[in-house]
Amino acid sequence: MFIIQYIVNLGPSVMLPIIMFIIGLFLRQGVGKSLRSGLTIGIGFVGISLVVNLLNENLGSAAQSMAHKFHLGLQVVDLGWPGTSPMAWASVMGLIAIPIAIAVNIIMILLKMTKVVNVDIWNIWHMAFTGAIVYVVTGNFFLGIIGIIVYAAIAYKLGDMFGQVTDNYFGLEGIAIPHGSSAVMGVIAKPMDDLIESIPGVKKITLNNEKIQEKLGVFGEPTIIGAVLGFIIGLLAGYPVGKALQLAVQMASVMVLMPMVVKLIMQGLLPISDAAKKILDKRFGGANYKIGLDPALLLGDTQVISASLIFIPLTILIATIVPGNRVLPFGDLATIGFFIAIATGVHKGNLFRTLISGCVIMYITIWIANQMVSFQTSLGKSVGLVHGGNQVASLDQGGNPITFLMNKIFSLQLGIDFFIILVIYAFCFIYTFIKYKKQTLYAESRPTVDE
Repeated sequence: MFIIQYIVNLGPSVMLPIIMFIIGLFLRQGVGKSLRSGLTIGIGFVGISLVVNLLNENLGSAAQSMAHKFHLGLQVVDLGWPGTSPMAWASVMGLIAIPIAIAVNIIMILLKMTKVVNVDIWNIWHMAFTGAIVYVVTGNFFLGIIGIIVYAAIAYKLGDMFGQVTDNYFGLEGIAIPHGSSAVMGVIAKPMDDLIESIPGVKKITLNNEKIQEKLGVFGEPTIIGAVLGFIIGLLAGYPVGKALQLAVQMASVMVLMPMVVKLIMQGLLPISDAAKKILDKRFGGANYKIGLDPALLLGDTQVISASLIFIPLTILIATIVPGNRVLPFGDLATIGFFIAIATGVHKGNLFRTLISGCVIMYITIWIANQMVSFQTSLGKSVGLVHGGNQVASLDQGGNPITFLMNKIFSLQLGIDFFIILVIYAFCFIYTFIKYKKQTLYAESRPTVDE
């Protein structure tokens, strides 16, 4: 357990290369190829960390300035995943979540309940966080374990459900995203997409980077769009023109750099992914297994990045209209793309539709995060990361419907807020499951060219 804890503490940029190196050896890729793949993936994640830090340092400050300028009165700061994941790993559920989540994955594969082979060990912290919250609220260790198991099972099924999205829109064939924010919130997008499709006139509205570039020429290129959005955010933050221009260049840099570093991860991943698929398909009769990975891969899509930049000021605005909200979006603003990435794919890159469903996603996320403030603060205090009378929150996991529902169920706090989220999320989950299940069956029943 000490070794596992040590590797976890090194962070995803070291943890994932080690895991991929071991998997590469297991798949008989040889020491050289396995090492190259692992290091390439590590380099990609270092690149993503640099870009995310660029966003955090600059957009984070702009977000705070916007909040102060407009006197929003939001006192509880969103720690974001960088401040929340250490709570999960430091809790009593932290390390045991890894073998439990892996065991759930293996059992589901053997029982043919999922085709996702999850190697995204770092993001098991989402499952650990849910188990830790349940344990803190109930004081029952066994219920905390149940929380991890349920969350893991749902995450792997979500990876299956959105397989067509990762294959067809993002072009990540053979990859799944069983993630605690992107996939969990993605189920809201499908019913929203079908609702928009049923509205005459509105269903014909298409807005994406290609359309913008077609209309505006060079001024519609992603780099310039990023610069314009960065400049507007700077002005909204009350920055002088010079500082707003600096933010503009930094955001233009994000639009260019993020797809580049994601390509590095893919270069390291594809040889291992292909080898794993061949062995699994051979052993289990062409079952089309998918390798479960981090949603950072989805940030290589320019539509996702554009939507992310738009949602930075938009999320702060939404926070001001959520009834009784005290949470100031901050730490997760730089990675807001994780919340809407799957939704962008569901809408096939249509930013108009992504803006609509994204507003619903972020409204629900912020509302739940506000309800979870006291519970997350208790967890933070229990692991020694929150002191005194400070209160903390996070959009990532603190604003997660599954975490919220399990917390309420196991603590028997079944008020009106529980039933509202239960009805909304259960409907969206079941609706999305049925829709993509039908599409998958139809795709599998179609004859191939060889047939």
